[in-house]
Amino acid sequence: MGKVAGWLGRLGNRLNRMEARLDAVKADVEARRAAAEAEGVGAPPERPVPATAPVPAAGPVAGHGHGHGHADEPPPYRRVRPDPVTVVPWGMRVAAEVSWRLLLLAGMLWVLMKVISEVQLVVLAFAAAMLVTALLQPFVVRLRRLGLPRGLATAFTAVLGFAIIGLVGWFVVWQVMENLDDLSNRVKEGINELKQWALDSPFHVTQQQINDIAKNLTDTIGTNTEQITSAGLQGVTVMVEVLTGILLAMFSTLFLLHDGRKIWGWVLGLVPAAARPGVAGAGPRAWRTLTAYVRGTVIVALIDAIFIGLGIYFLKVPMAVPLAVFIFLFAFIPLVGAVVSGALAVVVALVTQGVWTALMVLLVVLAVQQIEGHVLQPFILGRAVRVHPLAVVLSVAAGGMIAGIGGAVVAVPLVAVTNTVVGYLRAYSRETELRIGPGPHGATALPTSPMEDGRGAGR
Repeated sequence: MGKVAGWLGRLGNRLNRMEARLDAVKADVEARRAAAEAEGVGAPPERPVPATAPVPAAGPVAGHGHGHGHADEPPPYRRVRPDPVTVVPWGMRVAAEVSWRLLLLAGMLWVLMKVISEVQLVVLAFAAAMLVTALLQPFVVRLRRLGLPRGLATAFTAVLGFAIIGLVGWFVVWQVMENLDDLSNRVKEGINELKQWALDSPFHVTQQQINDIAKNLTDTIGTNTEQITSAGLQGVTVMVEVLTGILLAMFSTLFLLHDGRKIWGWVLGLVPAAARPGVAGAGPRAWRTLTAYVRGTVIVALIDAIFIGLGIYFLKVPMAVPLAVFIFLFAFIPLVGAVVSGALAVVVALVTQGVWTALMVLLVVLAVQQIEGHVLQPFILGRAVRVHPLAVVLSVAAGGMIAGIGGAVVAVPLVAVTNTVVGYLRAYSRETELRIGPGPHGATALPTSPMEDGRGAGR
């Protein structure tokens, strides 16, 4: 509290000094104006004459106590109250303007989030289409350079890309179904081993405590059967929505690959003419950032899946290939996905092979993730898409809260693209100000000294 009070005191002293300085400048300007009027250097600045001010009579003006006057003597002025804007301290004016702009921005973001939540499926499908397009678009460019027409190059790339994605999904499902019975038996054996290990451990766990835990789990499942059934019905609805989103993403990808430039030109047409040059320069840079992010993430995820999958395979953990595919897919969620996929691999190793194998899998996962974080991502992704880890965690958490897994996947590339766009627009605005120069506007604009205009007019 003492530090806060001291800081507030210093802030008040600064504001008082700034107000005193403004009053001194104002008094100096008035003194210089009066001196200039007395010496006849130049005409006084134009300002409205108060209605109560006396109008000078035609002819000589009677002198005050001298019995004579001068015809060129300026009419007397009454003291005019200063403009309220000039009385308010500079810091308070800046804080007020920043505050209402922040309130307006917060309101706009709130409305935008409400709109996105209402059309969440369409937004996520289009975002997924943008990511897939950023991955496939370089292949379309290469095929175009080889002489293929745009339509044929787009169709070939899209069919090949969708086929690969579909084969990966089918392979994961096939591997899980093939190893499901074996995994179930090993899980039962692993649970018995864990039970025996808990009984023999120094934690003094008894058979009665283990039976109570199992009974509580059984009772929980029995009492929540209705909720589980409802969740299953909701799962059917979710599957329908997922299939709809996949179809929307496929169609969007086709059109983005084929007519991407035309779509971008149409978007530029919606931007006001004054802001169009800046947006036109920021768009290609944002697209390069997104392309670099998707390529780098795919390469890093593939390396993680290969090396962790090999480690799991040599440790004889079942379902090594499906686990590697899960690691590849979860790598598209930065930080959080690596933790979840690594934990899944450790749990499978624990219930199937025991504690020591699980520890070895954990070491493999941690080693590969350390190499990824300190070597692969800085080298592959580079500086173009570098985002602070705190921003990554917060964006993934916010995306997950707003739109689930899809929002967590889209959050980090959105932050990276936004960072690129904001940086470019800031540099562009500074360059424009240096080239053209900003004019005074708003409540924080300093008025021009009237004496400068008066001197210029007199000369």
